[in-house]
Amino acid sequence: MIDLRSIKWTPVIIGIIIAFILSWFLSVIGYFIATVYVGYSVDGEYINGAIHGALVGVITAIIGGILGLIIYSTNLGVYGAFYTITITIILIITAIIIGGIGGSLGVLIKEKARD
Repeated sequence: MIDLRSIKWTPVIIGIIIAFILSWFLSVIGYFIATVYVGYSVDGEYINGAIHGALVGVITAIIGGILGLIIYSTNLGVYGAFYTITITIILIITAIIIGGIGGSLGVLIKEKARD
């Protein structure tokens, strides 16, 4: 179980902002860069970086899904809403995987920089 008190929210919030900005220009690569930043910003083991990176991914995907639901459901009706919800679920799963990898990589980069 993840203890929410151990989450460092400042890097997570900055990571979410970076993810939205860079994803606009670089798509998935920009999102991956944001999760690497978050992993680099938190101290601890790989699992800590992975949790923080995955958290950025989940929150970013949910916010993007809600925005997509608002935009597409008004234009496409029920089918647009179903389509958006399905895509959001796929994005959340993908974001957890990419965020975990990016967060772990950020911790690895930080550890290698110390050596």
